[in-house]
Amino acid sequence: MRYSPPNPTEPGPPAANPQTTEDLLRQEIEDLKKQLAAKNTAHVDLHSAKPPHPSRGALWLLMVVIVVVIVAGFLAGFIPRERRESVIASETKAEQETLPVVSVVTAANSASVSALVLPGNVQAVTEAPVLARADGYIKRRLVDIGDRVAAGQLLAELEAPELDQQVRQAQASLAQAKSSQEQASANLDQGRGAAALAEITAKRWSNLALKGVVSRQENDTYQSQYQSSKDNVRALEKAVAAARSNVSAVEANLARLEEMQGYKMVKAPFSGVITVRNVDTGALVTATNTLLFRIAQTGMLRIYVNVPQANAESVHVGQAAQIRIADLANTTFNGTVTRTASSFDPASRTLLTEVQLANSNGALMPGMYAQVDLSTNRKDPPIVLPSGTLVVRADGPQVAVLRPDNTVHFQRIQIGRDYGDRIEVASGLEHGDSVIVNPSDAVREGIKVNPIQIAAKPTPAAAK
Repeated sequence: MRYSPPNPTEPGPPAANPQTTEDLLRQEIEDLKKQLAAKNTAHVDLHSAKPPHPSRGALWLLMVVIVVVIVAGFLAGFIPRERRESVIASETKAEQETLPVVSVVTAANSASVSALVLPGNVQAVTEAPVLARADGYIKRRLVDIGDRVAAGQLLAELEAPELDQQVRQAQASLAQAKSSQEQASANLDQGRGAAALAEITAKRWSNLALKGVVSRQENDTYQSQYQSSKDNVRALEKAVAAARSNVSAVEANLARLEEMQGYKMVKAPFSGVITVRNVDTGALVTATNTLLFRIAQTGMLRIYVNVPQANAESVHVGQAAQIRIADLANTTFNGTVTRTASSFDPASRTLLTEVQLANSNGALMPGMYAQVDLSTNRKDPPIVLPSGTLVVRADGPQVAVLRPDNTVHFQRIQIGRDYGDRIEVASGLEHGDSVIVNPSDAVREGIKVNPIQIAAKPTPAAAK
């Protein structure tokens, strides 16, 4: 029979009436100790009691439930996963076995006739500045910008008082020099007369001395006088020559000043158009420093263009050229290559070329921007491909060429001109080769592909 601990809430046997408060407290403490001991005893009995054993049927049922849960988990997770992996593997294998589809173009030669369009500036064939050749002031100005003038036409008149004074001074110096020359000539004539008289006297005394009529000393005196007269004549001749030279020098200086005086009239050196006018009436000008006008001959114009080294062989003197102006879109002007520099600029590797064109109607003006079209013929036109076919690698530019068995081969090429959307192939390809356009990373050396032929863009005749 199981032990049941006493319930502390149940009333116990009647206790004796305590006599004091201390006795009541002690009694309560004893009751609490007894109740605590009773609870500890009941707890020990509960732990020491054995739990009841489950039956055999319950154990089998539990095992069956566990097995069913495991099988259901396997069917719900593992089999669908295996199925998905199988599907992915099969799709990957099919994708690997499918041939890459590529776009292919056929390599073809460019047009045999091409044109090289280069920019240039229109310039006058003959253009010159008109400078002042004398110091002075602008007395009159007779032309302005835009005026057409003829050769020798008066453009302006200068006032140069200092130059006029220099001319008058030179004229006075010339008159003085001529007077000195005349005086020298008179002295020469006088000296020659004295020399002639001394010669006659010397001969007479010489004859007398031979006959013994006069002494030798007197004869020697007259002979010496004759020799002195001849020396004096030679000196006078030199003086006359010096006077003549002085007159020539003064005349040359006077001619120079008179020529400078003529520069007070500023005239046009050739027929043309006044393009610059820098002075006005009353302006002070100095010789060789002040730019008065600039005149240009616009009946014939020229354009300088820089031809690249790759195209220099196709440009020659006498070649026809077409000039187009952006502002005159519907008009084409014909020109001719007149000369080349026959030397390349080391900085830009270009050949300076001059093209001349007639401008009789005045439609063109110097300073315009022009496009010069130089037509050229190629003996062996190169192959042209779309720029998307080019593959640039460390070992140089290449293209993916399709072999007859639809396998890929990367062929190295040499690039010629680059037109932006097209490139010229100088070497490495032959006419009719099939080239892959925009090859992807899947296109590798030796791989087999599924080609789709596309039409190439027509090759233009002009290379701009």
